[in-house]
Amino acid sequence: MDTLKKLTEAANAFRDDRDWRQFHTPKDLAVGLSLEASEVLEHFLWKNDAQVAAYVNAGGKAELKKEMADVMIYLLFMAHDLGIDLEHAVLDKLEENARKYPVAQAKGRSDKYTAYQQAERA
Repeated sequence: MDTLKKLTEAANAFRDDRDWRQFHTPKDLAVGLSLEASEVLEHFLWKNDAQVAAYVNAGGKAELKKEMADVMIYLLFMAHDLGIDLEHAVLDKLEENARKYPVAQAKGRSDKYTAYQQAERA
């Protein structure tokens, strides 16, 4: 996927221009990723669905976009530094999930795949 490669190159150039790679251990990148994901979540705290919609429409979308970009940047750094091909990882995970959540059993349901397995055993 050319887009992921270009994003990774741009993120790495940004960090290398600042000599920040030295601080980006896998542990610290994982912590940063978690913190940034929590900042996405913060925008939804104490809001019901209607309040979330109003917040997003009133400009919250711009702030969410920034936080989501931070999550992606940390993820790109981690994948690059650990030698993980994100494109293949995502496709592999979707394939695995398709096996766990077959359409005939999962469509319109939100329960975990283990509920289907337990029902089949019963």
